Amino acid sequence: MGGPDGAASRESGGKARDASPPASKARSCRLTRSMRLSLPQASPGLPGVDEHIPGVAGRVKRDGPRMGKLLESGRVQAMRFGVYLPTFAWADLTFEQAARVKTFARKAEDLGFAALWVAEHFLVAPGLYGTVWMSPLLCLAHAASVTSRIRLATGLLIVPYYHPVPLAREIQTLHHLSNGRFVLGVGPGWDQKEFETLGMKLGERGRRTDEIIAALRRLLTERDVSFEGRYYRFEHVSIDPLPGFPELWVGGGSKIKTALSPDKTYIAPTVLARIAGADGWLARAAGSQQMVKDDVQAIRAYLEGQGRDPSSVRYGHLNFAHLVDTTDREKALALQRPHIERVMGTHRTFENLQESYFLGTTREIVERIADLERAGIQDMVLATCGDDLEQLERFASEIVAKFPADRTKSR
Repeated sequence: MGGPDGAASRESGGKARDASPPASKARSCRLTRSMRLSLPQASPGLPGVDEHIPGVAGRVKRDGPRMGKLLESGRVQAMRFGVYLPTFAWADLTFEQAARVKTFARKAEDLGFAALWVAEHFLVAPGLYGTVWMSPLLCLAHAASVTSRIRLATGLLIVPYYHPVPLAREIQTLHHLSNGRFVLGVGPGWDQKEFETLGMKLGERGRRTDEIIAALRRLLTERDVSFEGRYYRFEHVSIDPLPGFPELWVGGGSKIKTALSPDKTYIAPTVLARIAGADGWLARAAGSQQMVKDDVQAIRAYLEGQGRDPSSVRYGHLNFAHLVDTTDREKALALQRPHIERVMGTHRTFENLQESYFLGTTREIVERIADLERAGIQDMVLATCGDDLEQLERFASEIVAKFPADRTKSR
């Protein structure tokens, strides 16, 4: 899960060289409710689209430029939708509730969602969340056992909490258990209490993240690996059988206004560099709509400045929603409030929750997603506020169905 600001770091001290992964191919799968989404094959390469155009019309009002891929027929590739697995570790969690993770995973695949994502936090974060989540890698292994097509992604794994060698083994295991469907989403973390609990300094998180990524790139693609970094050192390690380096997504985004940048938010240069070395970027939910849009533009500008095609990176966003049966905004908010506060707690004002998360009428939520799509978001990860399968079905029929693949280029 994303924190309240982007993580700053210096370059990794690890003596590893990152190889640029090859481009991957895409395939489509048949979906229910006549929906079609692009589902990339699991591979170590770059996912998704490779060309972008402005000006796409759809069922939702679109009055500005939009990033998307133009298919040969002149149609536009649909936004790719994933969902969060409801791996909430409620204080009163029962065995029956925990088992619903498996049911939810199967249902998400049946509905045609492109990916299942899992969160990571093992301590309640006062001021931001009101719950914690079960082990992300164990939950993905659980989901892998009952699915066969849907991608399985960490969103995001807080990698400073792990040593790179056993983490490489966990990734290799998930790669094989899932038949190559695992996607590695990583973040540096931000919760000082969690870092202190593990005996680490919060200020090391960025450097540790970069060093672990560098080590993983070698451990998952080479044998007899020796690595010497600032925090991690090992000699002659082989992870067999080699799975190859998975599709890599990273988190991070704008820091809040400070004396250094009083007029606008900004992304730390080290965070931009980390994103530039990945296949995709996942924008956190704990920020405003405009912040996400500004971050997309900042990342694209940075990539251009570094000589990398901005369209070679996927741009994603995670957000929580709870759909209700009313077209009255105030009634909708009243119905949604207990659900969103169960996840986020009551530390923040309800106005702040409305700014950060997908609250309001279903039409308003769809319009917010369309606005993000126009700004360049290509992957939308929707999170329920519980394990309610009805909400998952409504996501598919009332949100995903508004973004079909057969939209044509606007004139």
